[in-house]
Amino acid sequence: MATDRDAILDVFRRAGALLEGHFLLSSGRHSPVYLQCALVLQDPRTAEDLCSRLARSFADAQIDTVLAPAIGGIVVAHEVARALGCRALFAERQDDRMTLRRGFALRPGERVLLVEDVVTTGGSLREIQDLARRAGAEIVAVAALVDRTSGRDPGFGMPLEALVTVDVPNHPPEDCPECRKGLPVVKPGSRNT
Repeated sequence: MATDRDAILDVFRRAGALLEGHFLLSSGRHSPVYLQCALVLQDPRTAEDLCSRLARSFADAQIDTVLAPAIGGIVVAHEVARALGCRALFAERQDDRMTLRRGFALRPGERVLLVEDVVTTGGSLREIQDLARRAGAEIVAVAALVDRTSGRDPGFGMPLEALVTVDVPNHPPEDCPECRKGLPVVKPGSRNT
């Protein structure tokens, strides 16, 4: 019998979003597997289904705002916020620093859920976590559609709640088996294309 994990990964496969090759991740690390959430989230019904599943874990958490890093987390934040009945914000990189623009602001004491599409190192989520803390917001939880941290602590100071966990190898470029084989690297991430 298929598990929820298998069913979710099948959604990625059917969308052509579970890619194999040699990829440069937005973290700068290399991996033979890439999950392109944008291909899955382009279908509004699928986006609503996956994100509402993720939101169920926070139904009783009294979330005021869902905050995500642009660009990958925008749809996730919107759909999770819709499921929770709260507002969605996204932070953008400006001068190499995540910031709230477009009139977005967080209030002191506001209960915030941080979300992302895929987490490998957690760098973007840590940046928006710092942003929310500087604003005086209360970070209730950190969540993602896909956790590919492979057991590494992403440094949030709280558990990462994910819809699916995928243990896929990823390496610093200087220790990448695909690079040693001379395979060309593809840059499919939002910071690169």
